[in-house]
Amino acid sequence: MKILIVEDETKTGDYLKQGLTESGFSVDLARTGLDGHHLAKTEAYELLILDIMLPDIDGLKILSSIREAKDSTPVLLLTAKDSIEDKVKGLELGADDYLVKPFAFAELLARVRTLLRRPAVMAQTDKLQIADLVLDLPKRRVSRSGKKIKLTNKEFSLLELLVRRKGEVLPRSLIASQVWDMNFDSDTNVIDVAIRRLRSKMDDPFDPKLITTVRGMGYSIEDPTEGSDEK
Repeated sequence: MKILIVEDETKTGDYLKQGLTESGFSVDLARTGLDGHHLAKTEAYELLILDIMLPDIDGLKILSSIREAKDSTPVLLLTAKDSIEDKVKGLELGADDYLVKPFAFAELLARVRTLLRRPAVMAQTDKLQIADLVLDLPKRRVSRSGKKIKLTNKEFSLLELLVRRKGEVLPRSLIASQVWDMNFDSDTNVIDVAIRRLRSKMDDPFDPKLITTVRGMGYSIEDPTEGSDEK
């Protein structure tokens, strides 16, 4: 999932970007309010992390602008202020959460994962489709070539993540954090086993094959109409 951080403090911005990247997220870092506002308006993100105290356009103005544009992307505000008034103002403008500096990275990561699990983030549409594979998100049902496929809850979540990020190679660390909400342990084969079971249900009985293994990197799902080389 793609996250935008808007933070003018160099050490804090670098620290957050490195930590979130190592946790499996794709991260853009803007060091000014103007740059952050531009990226928030022109790029697609699953989450915005906004520092309130910026030298040009403060985080609250950026938040107000994107909410006025009917953009419902979740927003986590960061600030050195710890007053009730500041928290209330941010929440009234449409912030989804609020974190006061200094904070532990583990707390920020927990809040990020919580925001990204919310239904409003995960379900932007009722259905997802790639080739002849269709995911009905509200009913959590899957079909391919019109045939229903029975998946477990985790298998459905794994498939949904792959389809939402079609064409991207998703590392095991990202899959672990997004589907199992855990840090990836290189000694476990839980991701590989889950992929194998998912393939046996929605890929092996059908053609063309959709799930691709990229050795040493991770997994992806490809739309054959766009052209891909299965590995």
